[in-house]
Amino acid sequence: MTQRIPAPLKRRRNQFGLAAVGVAAIGLSIGYVRLERELPDVSTLGIFVRPGTLTIKAEDGTVLLQSGPATRERMSINELPKRVKDAFIAAEDRRFYQHSGVDYWGIVRATARNVTSGEMVEGGSTITQQLARMVFLNQDRSLVRKIREAMLAQKLERELSKDKLLENYLNLVYLGSEAYGVTDAAWVFFSKSVKDLTLSETAMIAGLPPAPSLYSPLVDPKKAQQRRDIVLERMAEQGFISQSEADAAKAEPIALKPAIPKNLYSASPYFTSFVQQQLAQYISKEAIEYGGLTVETTLNAKWQKAAETAVKEAVEIDGRAQGFEQAALVAIDPRNGAIRALVGGLDYYKESQFNRATQAQRQPGSTFKVFVYAAAIAAGFSPYRGYVDERYVVDGYEPKNFGNKYSGSVDMRTALTKSLNVVAVKVLMDVGFEPVIKLSKEMGIKSPLQDTYSLALGAYEVNLLELTSGYGPLANNGEYTPPHAILKVTDNKGKELYKSDFKSRKVLDPGTVSIMTWMLENVVAKGTGSPAALTDRQVAGKTGTSEQARDLWFIGYIPQMVAGVWLGNDDNYPTGGSSGTAAFTWKQFMKVVAKDLPVEKFPDLPKNIDTRKGSIKAKPVEPNSAYSKGTAPDPKESDRWRDRQESTPEDSQDNRSRPAEDAPPPPDDIPPPSAYEAPAPYNPPPEPDPIEAAPPAAPADPPPPAEPDPLPPSTP
Repeated sequence: MTQRIPAPLKRRRNQFGLAAVGVAAIGLSIGYVRLERELPDVSTLGIFVRPGTLTIKAEDGTVLLQSGPATRERMSINELPKRVKDAFIAAEDRRFYQHSGVDYWGIVRATARNVTSGEMVEGGSTITQQLARMVFLNQDRSLVRKIREAMLAQKLERELSKDKLLENYLNLVYLGSEAYGVTDAAWVFFSKSVKDLTLSETAMIAGLPPAPSLYSPLVDPKKAQQRRDIVLERMAEQGFISQSEADAAKAEPIALKPAIPKNLYSASPYFTSFVQQQLAQYISKEAIEYGGLTVETTLNAKWQKAAETAVKEAVEIDGRAQGFEQAALVAIDPRNGAIRALVGGLDYYKESQFNRATQAQRQPGSTFKVFVYAAAIAAGFSPYRGYVDERYVVDGYEPKNFGNKYSGSVDMRTALTKSLNVVAVKVLMDVGFEPVIKLSKEMGIKSPLQDTYSLALGAYEVNLLELTSGYGPLANNGEYTPPHAILKVTDNKGKELYKSDFKSRKVLDPGTVSIMTWMLENVVAKGTGSPAALTDRQVAGKTGTSEQARDLWFIGYIPQMVAGVWLGNDDNYPTGGSSGTAAFTWKQFMKVVAKDLPVEKFPDLPKNIDTRKGSIKAKPVEPNSAYSKGTAPDPKESDRWRDRQESTPEDSQDNRSRPAEDAPPPPDDIPPPSAYEAPAPYNPPPEPDPIEAAPPAAPADPPPPAEPDPLPPSTP
């Protein structure tokens, strides 16, 4: 006998049940609202970049490097062929234009087909759900993630058009073999544009999303063909193509032509590697490790190509004849410090990743004289101030001129034009170690400098980037801005992580700038820098050659650009060339740059050139002893290296039209020293009376003097 539940108790149970349902409903509503609030902002979809990627761009937006899982080439929905859009809709989401983010009928249909076929042949996720998952979510299989995916897909559908959703999907979907998006896949599998794909190729690519590794034609051509045929059948079923078109496409073999993804290897590797090194100065370690970064740089892509060409031709043509195997070039906009071109060697991938523009520390030779003379002019010295160019000994140190030749009485301008070493040392003594070193640092030299007489001749090592930057204030009215390559960094959601804001500072007065530029113009017009002359505008600059021509330099500028060139060998082996070749290489690069820049004149000379007051104070060196040995050549100076035949600008130009000869080896009895050994101290003859002066004394063992520049070529 069934026991009846009293009516009051039954009503009470029903009330409890309704209350529980109500509480559950309220809980679900609260949970849904909470999940809704936690959904990400979908407006960042258009600028999304995958974590783990790094994209480096030139100033004009040209992509220089894309590493990691990056979409390398995007296309708008209007640029993508209709057949490509139809193929993906047929393969992945036939009701794409009907559902609102989640296709419930599609889930039922996919489940039924997978059960009847005994394997996974169709997925239930819509294109919108797949897009939500790849951009905003992870790949875990939890219920909460699936709910968030569905909610996010519906939010995407509410805020973006179907075309915009399809465009982003086709640009981001992973298709195997490091191909992200259909444009990348067309290149990786067939080495062609997506617009040139055949129907068969299009269907093959459209069949990849469910399992890119499984269906890849590079991994399993048979499965790739089977999957392609399924896509073709679906396209025919849905009316995108006719059955005859489908059958014809099925009959075609899959003709692969694999290619590496675009921009995987940088076209300007020395620059992009430098940018990657610099990132750590501006971005946290965690942000770099997470990736998804887009770096906008200062590089001018056109000028970079010109720099790479100039370096290549210098090494492959002039280098063979003159005995150097490497070159580097840097170009900087002196008005803002932006590095516009940077080449650190001949071939990054085949030869060496060592960056000779930023990492190689080399003796600058006579290019450093510019800082000595700039300090003197800033101290109020007249460019017409007279000096005696002679054999000269100071505290046991005897600088040598090129060719063992001495000019007698000269003014400072002439001495700089001829790159006379003895006069440079005397100017250093008159202005002082401290002012020269201080000004050099302010103008951009970062490497250590010491107060020795050989400082005037470039005995202390610097790198090409800092040396070139150091000439910047002369081109920019005395203003110095630190050289930099990075303009802006954003994360994978478009958030700005860094933006450059370098401030200029005044390091030279306008009078010094105009006088120094006028003097350096003369170096190019009539002196050692003549191979750098441009026909349509003024050029100022200075050559430099270190001992035994191990380093060949030219640093020059026009008002809008300062550029530096170095030529030499990584093992420090002597070359058989001259700094005129570096000047000629500079010209080859700057001819291209000058076409894009209007002609601007250098500043006018001050009227009080002889009577102007200095902006810094000289602190003359007081040596223990100093004396002259006359202007006659030193009969004991063999100068076998300095007396060898120097190449002229015409030699460089002739080399461009005839096969280069191998450079003659150095004499067998003069091997390159592995380390510098100081020469025996000089004992002055008893005849001259030394000029005694008060201390302080210069260091007893200065570094070796730099090799002076060659004389100007005999023919202009």
